[in-house]
Amino acid sequence: MTKRLILPLVALTAIAIGYAAPAVYAQSAAFGFGAKPVETPQSRPDSFADLAEKLLPAVVNISSMSKATITPEEMPDVPQFPPGSPFEDFFQDFMDRHNGPGPGREAQASLGSGVIIDAEQGLVITNNHVIRDAEEIRITLHDNTTLNAKVLGSDEKTDLAVLKVDKKDAKLVGVPFGNSDVMRVGDWILAIGNPFGLGGTVTTGIISARARDINSGPYDDYLQTDASINRGNSGGPMFNLKGEIIGINTAIFSPSGGSVGIGFAIPSNLAKPVIDQLIKYGKTRRGWIGVRIQAVTDDIAESLGIGKVRGALIASVTPKGPAEAAGLEPGDIVMTFNGQQVSEMRQLPRLVAEAPIDSTAKLTVWRNGRSIDMSIKVAELEKAEEQGLVTTGEGTKKQEGDKTGTDIPGMGMTLGIITAQDRDDMELPDGTNGVIVLSVKKDSEAAAKGLEVGDIILEINQKPVDDPQKVVRAIASAKADGKTSVLLLVDTQGKGDVRFVALKLKK
Repeated sequence: MTKRLILPLVALTAIAIGYAAPAVYAQSAAFGFGAKPVETPQSRPDSFADLAEKLLPAVVNISSMSKATITPEEMPDVPQFPPGSPFEDFFQDFMDRHNGPGPGREAQASLGSGVIIDAEQGLVITNNHVIRDAEEIRITLHDNTTLNAKVLGSDEKTDLAVLKVDKKDAKLVGVPFGNSDVMRVGDWILAIGNPFGLGGTVTTGIISARARDINSGPYDDYLQTDASINRGNSGGPMFNLKGEIIGINTAIFSPSGGSVGIGFAIPSNLAKPVIDQLIKYGKTRRGWIGVRIQAVTDDIAESLGIGKVRGALIASVTPKGPAEAAGLEPGDIVMTFNGQQVSEMRQLPRLVAEAPIDSTAKLTVWRNGRSIDMSIKVAELEKAEEQGLVTTGEGTKKQEGDKTGTDIPGMGMTLGIITAQDRDDMELPDGTNGVIVLSVKKDSEAAAKGLEVGDIILEINQKPVDDPQKVVRAIASAKADGKTSVLLLVDTQGKGDVRFVALKLKK
């Protein structure tokens, strides 16, 4: 079976390059006799040549050199020779070539693309993965002029970086950002970049989809295009027909590593605030409110009485964080943030990240069957990470054993009381109370929802439990009330990764 990959576009080497016939776009006939073509704000021109000629000077090729450390363990064993042996000098030369000026260092080259956004200051934007760990960066202009560049700032979470070019006497051409939010599925775009190190290459296509989540980071909101994008296009711009940057080409979906017409670009409206911060501070300064969130599923929405699926469900609140101070609780569903609707979970991290540090944000949450308006002070994510307030969720997985527990009817799992041995084995924090999952039946409701041996159930229907019998009684009570599911608060393997799980009740 062919493996499909989501690939960053940086090219290390080009093994083979093939040629394809140019695409031919045919004018569509009228939809009926006498019908007029539909007028759109971005109607396709007869040619993209004038636009490409204007934009090509703003797009640059980027080459970076990094140093890879070779540890002594990775070096070949060198035989011992008697003093004065001719082989002694031979192997010493070999070691010197591999070690270079420092211990075990080899140069590695990487190729990508970038775009000039400020010709006066010599500012270029690209992907972080194009220049990551680079010790030397060079950009090549459209007229083949080569200039040195340095990194002003970079951000791994959005895969963006800002470079400052040593202009010398070069004439730079900059291009402005456009509004990616107004781009519609079907709008024409141009992509310009450096595929396989070939140099400036122009391709065209349309916006195939919006708001794609490819699981590359917490702020995924990609534009998808069918324009031909390949390795080396990383960091290159996606333009609208006004010649404005509406995306930064970043990844492709591919079975083979080559273009199959599914490329992804960071929208300009997501990229620009990050770029502004990198220029101003040399790093990002994102908002943070101290919550772990998860998506609201149909079962969870039914359990909490919210109706349709919407919002972001708070799974846990960071101790001494802004959310705790504001009175937010696990089980709250954030419906709006600073007046903007949160229609799905992944919108909230971006809204919070873009909120000004130390500002007071307004939000609406759903709690106990009604909406509540609240205020919260926005803190800085980077400071919280430095202070260790943003947890990694690492821990030790509990293995299934012979411990006797209580079978939970209709759920396909056995629960037990948390023992002192469990606390030692799993290194549970003081104050962790609940019931531990001892076994899960294959093909059961619990297994289908991802419950595993060693998970700790903290609450059922938002009420704490510390004994399996309380779980049994809560399920019986939910059935008596006519509910079709129960809501569990689960600590995965007792490592602080808390989430809500809705389990359907059998009739």
